[in-house]
Amino acid sequence: MTDQTPRQAAVDALELRQPKGLVPTFELEFQLTQEAFGRSYHGGNVLDEATGAKRDALYHENADLHVQVADTYDWNIIMITTGGSEDGLRRTAHAIRDIVGDKYLLVAHGDATWSIPNGDTMIEFAESFFTRPDEMNDRADAMVDGALEGAPKKLDGALDGFALCADYCFNDGPFFSPPMFRKHVTPYLTRLVAGYREMGAYVIKHTDGDIMPILDQLVECNAHGLHSIDPQAGVDIAEVKRLYGDKVCLCGNVNCGLLQTGTDEEVIADATYSLKHGMPGGGFIFTTSNVAFKGMPLERYELIMDLRKKHGRYS
Repeated sequence: MTDQTPRQAAVDALELRQPKGLVPTFELEFQLTQEAFGRSYHGGNVLDEATGAKRDALYHENADLHVQVADTYDWNIIMITTGGSEDGLRRTAHAIRDIVGDKYLLVAHGDATWSIPNGDTMIEFAESFFTRPDEMNDRADAMVDGALEGAPKKLDGALDGFALCADYCFNDGPFFSPPMFRKHVTPYLTRLVAGYREMGAYVIKHTDGDIMPILDQLVECNAHGLHSIDPQAGVDIAEVKRLYGDKVCLCGNVNCGLLQTGTDEEVIADATYSLKHGMPGGGFIFTTSNVAFKGMPLERYELIMDLRKKHGRYS
């Protein structure tokens, strides 16, 4: 059986088919480039201050590093987290295409729904949904309108889709109660996903935390993929697969806490569990339960990539 290109395997998983060869993988962010390759991405400030040929060179260096990460760890999807401005995102995406063509599925940030606020504004934010619910829904509509209006320029022949990274849940449950989520998030997330789909984009919805009280609504919104199926919040990938494995591609769910502080044996058991229960029938992408964050031992990330090679091949 001939393996597919990384992009083709990702598309199969997102469209709920079983890929050929290895189960697909990627990360929303890989913050270990310095540890792995001795170099880091150029940030927004550096890009903003550069001009002309120098700026183009920086975009290309970022693109080259994105490709180096994907090539090294055999990814299927590249999530572009660099570029700074919308124009920078577009330039970075095109630079990646110049290097590797259509080898990888390319996605970027694209959420436009309410998320958990920071601690400084949480009380005021929560009160506004009781004192000014119509105004907040009007604002939600406007955010979705803006995202959909700007999406064609982002896609622009280079991006394949979007990762929606507004977090909705704590480890002990969602920020909004299920009825409030139904009123203030679900309609807008549904419209956002539908709009992106109409443009031919793939959509992966990320949220950490205990999604179980709102899982039915998240699936109803019809994203292609759901990330991260967070085990640190008690979410069991076997149960989510049983409930909705025929409705949405599951992306996860190796425990990031164990990757940082657990034993090798605990990491192996956890990653193997994810593969065992996520893979059957396809519709699964193997990832960590958040990102490959700064401070995670690189060898732990490489351990789960080795486990993917050992246990993650479809026969």
